[in-house]
Amino acid sequence: MSLKRKITAFTKGCSDTEDKSVDTENKSVNAEVNSDDTRFKICNTKYADSKIEKLYEILNKSDTIIIGAGAGLSTSAGFTYSGKRFEDNFSDFIEKYGFKDMYSGGFYPFESLEEHWAYWSRYIYINRYMDVDNGTYKRLYEIVKDKDYFVLTTNVDHQFQKAGFDKHRLFYTQGDYGLFQCSEPCSDVTYDNEKAVRAMVEQQEDMRIPSELIPYCPVCGKPMSMNLRADDTFVQDEGWYKASERYSDFIRRHKNDSVVYLELGVGMNTPGIVKYNFWNETYVNPKATYVCINYGEAYAPKEIKDRSLCINEDIGDVLKNRLLH
Repeated sequence: MSLKRKITAFTKGCSDTEDKSVDTENKSVNAEVNSDDTRFKICNTKYADSKIEKLYEILNKSDTIIIGAGAGLSTSAGFTYSGKRFEDNFSDFIEKYGFKDMYSGGFYPFESLEEHWAYWSRYIYINRYMDVDNGTYKRLYEIVKDKDYFVLTTNVDHQFQKAGFDKHRLFYTQGDYGLFQCSEPCSDVTYDNEKAVRAMVEQQEDMRIPSELIPYCPVCGKPMSMNLRADDTFVQDEGWYKASERYSDFIRRHKNDSVVYLELGVGMNTPGIVKYNFWNETYVNPKATYVCINYGEAYAPKEIKDRSLCINEDIGDVLKNRLLH
């Protein structure tokens, strides 16, 4: 079954909207999922009184686990982008510009690169280099470390590696807060930024970094930018392609095995990367099981409901359960 037919089949089972389309050339998926649809109630209520026990049973029986992680996992781990954490670190930018959260502030067209990097260096530092994880990532690692696992994630905060996950079993599809790239870009090369970011944070004053700390491309001299997928200038470097190949190879090797597709905190911003992918892989492999843990957004299409477990709870709270350790 083609990608277009599979996605269309799933989204018809997940939404009141019947007009769905998939542009495989541009990698875009147009679909809406209504989690209040009565067709999801079976997944949301199945094993209602024993969902943690069922999760333990599923994970214990399978030797192969593929984790798909979205922003909800990092939120559960303590990486909140608004509220007190944002206010404590960006009070001056909030006062001057009225920013409501860290994410939206990142798109502001600052008048100077000195101010731009004052904001972004703080942003990177607290989300990439500070130790924030409340134990959620480490508990996840303890659960899968003795399994044959792989991680597919849209998160860019490096928390999997910091928790002990093998970097050769990780595919960060959307970039990394820890990398710079040429803003042009003139080449498919990325650059580690920890030393530069720490210097910017330490030396900035009045919401500006010293001009000599502005990062420029060592090849063409243009200003650097973050290696984050925001537009068509995103650099997929050699490491990105190697990780992609390892993930594809892992999927091929286990396509007929008893696999658990463990989806954690994935929303509908980029569903084609993890969510639709996991639904498809579960659908075509009768031995596969789909598990979705996501507070407020735990659901599955009707085509795989009999092999799905949906837990509508905070991921961190679920992973704390003693039964899983």
